[in-house]
Amino acid sequence: MARRPTPIGTPQPTGLAHVIDLVKTTIPPLHPAGLPFVLAPLGVAALGRRRPWIRNTALLASGACAAFFRHPHRVPPNRVNVAVSPADGEVALVDSAVPPAELNMGDQPVPRVSIFLSVLDVHVQRSPVAGEVLQVVHRSGQFLSADLAEASEANERNSMLLRTDNGHEVAVVQIAGLLARRIVCDAGVGDRLPIGDTYGLIRFGSRVDTYFPAGSTLLVERGQRAVGAETVLAQLP
Repeated sequence: MARRPTPIGTPQPTGLAHVIDLVKTTIPPLHPAGLPFVLAPLGVAALGRRRPWIRNTALLASGACAAFFRHPHRVPPNRVNVAVSPADGEVALVDSAVPPAELNMGDQPVPRVSIFLSVLDVHVQRSPVAGEVLQVVHRSGQFLSADLAEASEANERNSMLLRTDNGHEVAVVQIAGLLARRIVCDAGVGDRLPIGDTYGLIRFGSRVDTYFPAGSTLLVERGQRAVGAETVLAQLP
């Protein structure tokens, strides 16, 4: 879910509408995939309302799931030929690596940035560039801790290849982690994704790798915090 800045001169809401707008801005909406995880504990809380420990535990679980599946609005930068972060989290790797074999992008290393998502981070994934989806490939694998370098190759993953209007190919890979057991990708071959648009999520701890075309300039450092759809990861050639 990405949005553009409000144009200058647009009328601003007043009164109750202004209060509602402030609440919407402050409290992120819930990603649809999180609804079952939020509603199920609420049902338990309703059934066990006469037992405080059941009610309170269920309400706490529901609140935790609502926080995990939050889906905040983001505003992508208005810059030409850049790639933004596909996820919120810590930059774990800034290096060069061979893209996933299933995408058939060759066997030469290209610039790569890996983002590690803890259980406290926003877990939706966003398109790093505007472009057409050329491939979406899911591959089974292990569930090593996502902060390990070998997780890129060994773990279960979902790889997506995008082609920008300038002809650049950018790959973004959702990687399962130690606790992650479900990768969701709503994009399909032939879809056109705007930059920063939400296309999937990974449940409960994960990692997202982005591979850029040779000649790209990486603009982040290891250990930096990245904000999905807003932090610029690279300038494309």
